Amino acid sequence: QVQLVESGGGSVQSGGSLRLSCAGSGYTASSYCMGWFHQAPGKEREGIAAIDSDRSTTYIDSVKGRFTISQDNAKNTLFLQMNGLKAEDTGIYYCAARVGWICRPWDNDFEYWGQGTQVTVFS
Repeated sequence: QVQLVESGGGSVQSGGSLRLSCAGSGYTASSYCMGWFHQAPGKEREGIAAIDSDRSTTYIDSVKGRFTISQDNAKNTLFLQMNGLKAEDTGIYYCAARVGWICRPWDNDFEYWGQGTQVTVFS
């Protein structure tokens, strides 16, 4: 059974940094592609970054240059390094996975989801 558990959320001042982690189990990382999603208060969940099984990455424009998605396949752990945080980055961050080699943040067929971790950016 695939399980994903996020950690690393918290409160940070605008301009600061956080590193989110997503510990996975029950699957072989090399056969899955993964993504990070953001749900701002009162808004729908949105894909923001994805990583293919060959570690190619894709970002939406609003986080490009500020956020970095990476993966440690040996430990089945996904990361999201977030720099230059803004108030609009506040929300719940989810990691997700699906079988396949190529993922894009706007894909709507991710199969497995974590419970989310809260990020609050204050000025």
